[in-house]
Amino acid sequence: MKLTPPAQAPKAELRPQSDTHHGITRTDDYAWLRDPDWREVMRAPEKLAPDIRSYIEAENAYTDEALAPLAALRETLFAEMKGRIKEEDSSVPAPDGAYAYFTRYAEGAQQPVFARRRPDGTEETLLDCNAEAEGEAYFRIGDADHSPDHKLLAWSADRKGSEYFSLRLRDLSTGKDLADEVPDTSPGIAWDAAGRSFLYVHVDEEHRPLKVFRHIVGTPAAEDRLVYEETDIGFYVGVGKTQSGRYLIIDAHDHQTSELRLIPADAPDTPPELVSAREHGVEYDIEHDEARGRFLILTNADGAEDFKIVEAPVAAPGRANWHDVVPHRPGTLVLSHVAYRDHHVRMERRDGLQRIVIRRLADGSEHEIAFDEEAYDLNLSPGYEYDTATTRFSYNSMTTPSEVYDYDMETRARALRKRQEVPSGHNPADYVTRRIFATAADGERVPISLLYARTTKLDGSAPCLLYGYGSYGISIPSSFSVTALSLVDRGFVYAIAHIRGGMEKGYRWYTDGKLLKKRNTFVDFIAAGEHLAKEGFTARGRIVGHGGSAGGMLMGAVANMAPDLFNGIVAEVPFVDVLATMLDASLPLTPPEWHEWGNPIEDEEAYRYMASYSPYDNVRAQAYPHIFALGGLTDPRVTYWEPAKWAAKLRALRTDARLTLLRINMEAGHGGASGRFDRLKEVALVYAFALGISERA
Repeated sequence: MKLTPPAQAPKAELRPQSDTHHGITRTDDYAWLRDPDWREVMRAPEKLAPDIRSYIEAENAYTDEALAPLAALRETLFAEMKGRIKEEDSSVPAPDGAYAYFTRYAEGAQQPVFARRRPDGTEETLLDCNAEAEGEAYFRIGDADHSPDHKLLAWSADRKGSEYFSLRLRDLSTGKDLADEVPDTSPGIAWDAAGRSFLYVHVDEEHRPLKVFRHIVGTPAAEDRLVYEETDIGFYVGVGKTQSGRYLIIDAHDHQTSELRLIPADAPDTPPELVSAREHGVEYDIEHDEARGRFLILTNADGAEDFKIVEAPVAAPGRANWHDVVPHRPGTLVLSHVAYRDHHVRMERRDGLQRIVIRRLADGSEHEIAFDEEAYDLNLSPGYEYDTATTRFSYNSMTTPSEVYDYDMETRARALRKRQEVPSGHNPADYVTRRIFATAADGERVPISLLYARTTKLDGSAPCLLYGYGSYGISIPSSFSVTALSLVDRGFVYAIAHIRGGMEKGYRWYTDGKLLKKRNTFVDFIAAGEHLAKEGFTARGRIVGHGGSAGGMLMGAVANMAPDLFNGIVAEVPFVDVLATMLDASLPLTPPEWHEWGNPIEDEEAYRYMASYSPYDNVRAQAYPHIFALGGLTDPRVTYWEPAKWAAKLRALRTDARLTLLRINMEAGHGGASGRFDRLKEVALVYAFALGISERA
C-alpha cells in the first residue's frame, strides 16, 4: 500500500517576526502559532485562539485523510497489541507492616485500581481511577500514597494533560474523600511519621516546581505553611523520604547539581537541615543507615565521574565529613542505591549492562546478582519496608517478558513472584536479540540493541525502525515491548541506538552528548543507521527513525543532516524549536535546560552552536523523508507550537512529494493519551504509518 499526500494540504500563513541576539537577526514566519495566552490554554484548552485552532484542526483533518487507507491496519495492530496484554492483571503486593499494597486492572478498564490486602487476607479497594476518570476526556493519576498509619490515602490527578495535579485525601475507613484539596501540585509527597501531615511541591504559573509546603490533615490548603522556596529558577524541587522512614527529603536540583535538606519525619515542624551546600556539577543522593548512625550518599564529588558511595555521620552530614565506602571505579556507573537495615543495594552499569550489587552492612561483604542474556533490562523495587532481608527486582529483555523476583539478600535465594503473561502467545525462540556496535566518525563505538524475527532475511531487504533519545543522561533500556512485536512480525528489524547523551557507557557518554558536544548525539544516530545498512540488517532509505521529546529533536536534526538515510521520521512531542525555546526564559523548562543545551541569551558561542543544529532553524529546500510529527495541546514540556511550526516550515520548503503530517492531540499533553488502551491506539497509529510508508501494510 503506497501512501500519497491528499490533494489539498494546509498552508500556514506567513507572519514574519524577528529577534536579534549577539548582532544576529533571525526571522520566524510561523511564530504566530504560539498563542499569546498559552498559560491559560494549558488550564483551559477551549481558549486557544480561533485562527490557531482552525489551522491545527485543518492539519489534523489532513493527517486523518492521508492515513485513512491504513484504518484497517490500525485496527489490526491495536487488536494485536491489546491481545498481548493481560487485561485483568495486578502487580505483586508490596508488604508494609500488616498490609500489602498493589495495583490491579479490570478487564476492559483503561485506568488502574489501587488496593491493599488486609491483615485478615481480604482485599480492599482504595482508589478506583476508572470511576474518577468517568466523563473526563483526559485523566492521569499522579500520587496514590498511603499514610504510615494506613488510615489515609493522598492521591492526585491531572485532568487536562497540562501536569497541574490536584491533590485529595481519602479516609480509608469510609472510602470518602475529606474536604482537603490542594491544587497545582506536581506528583510526589512525603508523609510525616504520624500520618498527620505531608510535604508537597507547588507548581507556579510558569509551571515551575519551586516551593515546598506542609499540609496538615483537616486544614484548608490556604493555611499550608511554606517549608522551602527555591530562588534559582534554574533549579526544581522535589520531596521524598529515606527508606528508613526517619527523614523527609527536600531535593533541589538541575541536570548536574543537587542540594538536599532533611526533616525528621517524627518532628515535621523542624526547619529543614542542609546536608551539603550545592556545588556546580556535584550531585548527591542520600540514604539512612539507622543502625550505624550514618548516611550513605551516592555522589560524583571529588571527580568521581561514574559516582561512588560515601558515608557521613547523621550529626554532621556535610561534605567535609564524607568518606568513601564504595570508591569510584571508572567505567562502572553507579545508577541508584537503597539502604535497608542490614543491607545496602546498588544498581550499576558496566559495559552497557546493568547489575545489582548487595552489600552486607555488618562486614562490608558484597555479592552480585547474575544474569545471562546478551542484553536485558533491570529495575529495582525497594518497596515500603526497611527492616527486611528481601529486596525486589524485575528482569526482562527484548525477547523475554518481564519477571518479578523477591531476592533474599542473606541466603541469595531468588523467588519468582510474577511472570508477564502474553495472552495471545509469545515464544522467545521465534525472535533474536543482539547487541552490536557502530563506529562513529571520531572512533567511538555506539551500542545498538536489535530485535528481529528468526525468519527475517538479513540481506538488506528488511525495513528497520531505529529508535533513539540521547539526552539528560537517560539510558534507553533493551526491554520487552508488546508493541514492537507487531513490527517485527511483519519483517521489520527493531533497533535502539544507545547514543551519546545517555549514560549507557558511563557518565562521560552523557557529557559527550550535551552543550557544545550535542552534535555527537546526531552523528551517533546516523552512524547507527549507516552501520545497520552496511551489515545488511536493512538498507539506506529503508529506515524509519523514531524518537520523542528530546528524541524528537534528534529526529528533526537527523532529517536535516542525512535525509536520504531515512524513509520516514516519526517525531513525538518533538523539541524541534530549540533555539527559540532556549531564548525565552518565560517558558516553563527553559532556565533549568540551559545546563543541558547552553544559554544562548548570555553566550554567543552557545547561540551559534545551537543555531547550527536546531531542527526548525535548519529546515531548508531539499528532499526529506516522510515526516509524522505528533504533539499535545496542553503539553507544558514541549509546547504544541513546536511541532506545528516545524510541520508548516517543512511542507513549505521540502522539494519532494513525500508526506508531511502533523497530529496535535487536543485533549492531552506530553504523555499522549492517558488510558492504557488509548495509548495503544496512538502506538498503532505510529506503527501503521511506519508500515504504510515501507509498503508492509
